[in-house]
Amino acid sequence: MLQTRSTEPFKASGVIPDPVKINHYLEAPEDGPRALFFSGGSAFNGLSRQITAYTHNSVHLITPFDSGGSSAALRHAFDMPGVGDLRQRLLALADRSAPNQREVCQLLQYRLPANKTHDALHRELGEITSGQHELMCAIPSAVRQDITHQLDTLCKQLPNNFDLRLASVGNLVLAGGYLASGKDMNASLKRFSALVNICGTVRAIVDDPLHLGVHLDNGQTFIGQHLLTGKEYPDIPSPVSSIFLSRSAREPDPVNAPVNRENSQLIAEANIICYAPGSFYSSLIANLLPEGVADAVGKASCPKVFIPNLGVDPEQLGMDFSATIQALIKQLRQSSGDKPVSNLLNYVVIDADRSRYPYEINLDLLNSLDIELLELPLVTTQSAPYYDDERLAQVLLSLA
Repeated sequence: MLQTRSTEPFKASGVIPDPVKINHYLEAPEDGPRALFFSGGSAFNGLSRQITAYTHNSVHLITPFDSGGSSAALRHAFDMPGVGDLRQRLLALADRSAPNQREVCQLLQYRLPANKTHDALHRELGEITSGQHELMCAIPSAVRQDITHQLDTLCKQLPNNFDLRLASVGNLVLAGGYLASGKDMNASLKRFSALVNICGTVRAIVDDPLHLGVHLDNGQTFIGQHLLTGKEYPDIPSPVSSIFLSRSAREPDPVNAPVNRENSQLIAEANIICYAPGSFYSSLIANLLPEGVADAVGKASCPKVFIPNLGVDPEQLGMDFSATIQALIKQLRQSSGDKPVSNLLNYVVIDADRSRYPYEINLDLLNSLDIELLELPLVTTQSAPYYDDERLAQVLLSLA
């Protein structure tokens, strides 16, 4: 088991970031550790932004299964992976210090209005695509040319009845890059990464246009991440029994999707692996479903850390702390040849105030599994009720 160190500002808990490491990372983030995160959605974007101060080598494996919002319209039109979570993480890691980078990010964050007519929305997209829109004025010419090329590719294939209300320009650019690269999502992500000069690596856990399927304890089965998260639809009425990947968006069509070699290599080379906070099933467990992911995790010779959610996660209906840990380990073991727990999970990191969690922390379970609990003051007055991004980043990177 790795040894942790103690100094300010976490001295009271007995565990603290290593000041020598942290200062080195701040001075030379380009040489920072390869911290790999399994995540999705927006819950981890704040910490992702903070991570860039310490390392430009973080790796973010993201679920491309989102099926709500403007991603849903693109998925339906082009039978493609969901891009909303990917776009958010790319922009969270963007280097905004370079000239005109803020303007580029502003364009890619822009959503077309909800109150314009169909024709007016398509005219506005045409203005962006031709480079005539006001948001394009401050964009450097080479970047503008690349963006307009990707959007032009999209617009030539966009159905006439495509609903552009609240469409994200960043999502449209990713879709255009996907089509321009012969339906290669990770090629589109690399192209987008160059546009905003991201300080890290963002990849889809799989490149295929798959959907998230869910079995509930009450016997109900449905397809669609948006039906699980409790954001666009009511909370699920029964605990989750299991989740799976489906080829079809309309009916269960389970499929075994292999992780590609590049993602496996990124996992193998990680200095630390983090099972990040966020929606437990749709953001975390979904990332572990592709064949080969858990096996690569088990073979990686680095610490593995789980950070439980603060507060209530609708996806964890009926789950206490023990059920959460056991569900994570079960998924990892199902796909990794029943490897020892020590190969899959070493630390659970929580805030020092256990009342912030909707369950009791089962120390006996962790001790029986030889998992070390790190209790730290990770929620500040300014960050409450969420983790403080800077403190959490320092803890994670000190374990790398």
